[in-house]
Amino acid sequence: MATEIERKFLVTDPSVLEGREGTRLEQGYLPVEAPASVRVRLSEGAAGSRAFLTIKQGESARRRLEFEYPIPVADARELLAATCGAARVRKTRYRVPWAGRDWEVDRFEDENAPLLLAEVELEDEAAAVELPPWVGREVTDDARLSNVRLCRTPLARWPEAERRALLGEES
Repeated sequence: MATEIERKFLVTDPSVLEGREGTRLEQGYLPVEAPASVRVRLSEGAAGSRAFLTIKQGESARRRLEFEYPIPVADARELLAATCGAARVRKTRYRVPWAGRDWEVDRFEDENAPLLLAEVELEDEAAAVELPPWVGREVTDDARLSNVRLCRTPLARWPEAERRALLGEES
């Protein structure tokens, strides 16, 4: 059984991504009952195109079961088109090492721009994490910022006051 334990933070300093090469991701979610999700992800980067089917199960945003399987790229494209339609998340993912851990920083596109989120995977929920200076508020437990929710209700469709508050914009 695979368990994913992660914490998620808003990125406050986008300059951390300058000069870094990222991997473009496009993903959609198949219709299933919460608290499970089934994600189709197409990954395009320096290593070429790859695709995965991921099943996540769990009530907690910090700790979930996660199973991921490679699938043919053509199958992923077909599933995204046939099942997910326009409800997709597009982002570029960057790997940023900090204090002995690999952080993943996602720069969201389209209706979720200019959102920048950083995630760090942990060995257990009590693991100590040294926070980099380029992250701000922790948003692990903010369900609105899960990729499945951003797919269904992108940032651009949030009430303006909520969006501005999240992004730290003045009214």
